[in-house]
Amino acid sequence: MMFWLSFVFVIGFILIHLFSKNMTFLKDVPRSRFLSIAGGIAVAYVFLHLLPDLGRYQETLQEELETSSWRFLESHIYVIAMLGLALFYGLEKMAKSSKHKEAEEEGEKSPAGVFWVHIGSFTLYNAIIGYLLIREEYVREWGMVFFFVAMGVHFITNDRGLRATHKEDYDRYGRWLLTIAILVGWLIGVLTEVNELVISVLVAVLAGGVILNVLKEELPEERESSFTAFCLGLFGYSILLLLL
Repeated sequence: MMFWLSFVFVIGFILIHLFSKNMTFLKDVPRSRFLSIAGGIAVAYVFLHLLPDLGRYQETLQEELETSSWRFLESHIYVIAMLGLALFYGLEKMAKSSKHKEAEEEGEKSPAGVFWVHIGSFTLYNAIIGYLLIREEYVREWGMVFFFVAMGVHFITNDRGLRATHKEDYDRYGRWLLTIAILVGWLIGVLTEVNELVISVLVAVLAGGVILNVLKEELPEERESSFTAFCLGLFGYSILLLLL
């Protein structure tokens, strides 16, 4: 049952990436309330599910870590989440700086390497989500449903941000790579099962990445984001996660 449910959801992720560009009703300025709600949903999932998972992984792996070169993670797994946030922040700054340079130097295109590094990081990001879709330890089917909803709306937000930064390059190459990454990550999860230590690192990187990607879309003043809509998504989804 869980396998087939994950298969349906991975197809759902793929369709979101392929057709999110057609959601013309989602405005960037003033920011669509749906996008702000989506940001709240993603943040709620990180704080009420992914971060508590890290605590459980840390307890499970305590004995193993004591005798390995990774023992510093025994009490610092959250450092990985912080580094994940810093990594995506650095890549975002690099992409935005390149975009501004392109605008200032008319007729001169930004280095292709910037696009590929930026998209490459999100390719890894999506592969992690695809893998966790099938390999995350869900108590029941509802857990997978909540994961799909949170990451699905998060994908819509990411797509709009990446399309705004890279324009036609994203539609021509980027969205296809991100779509393939989800499927590849899911297939790896179907065929193999990695060590719990690796899963804990993946969850930590994902948590940091989600927090950064939501905040960078919601915080800029020029976006005219809706704090009310963000809180609606945050608290509404938190209640669902706590009750079901």
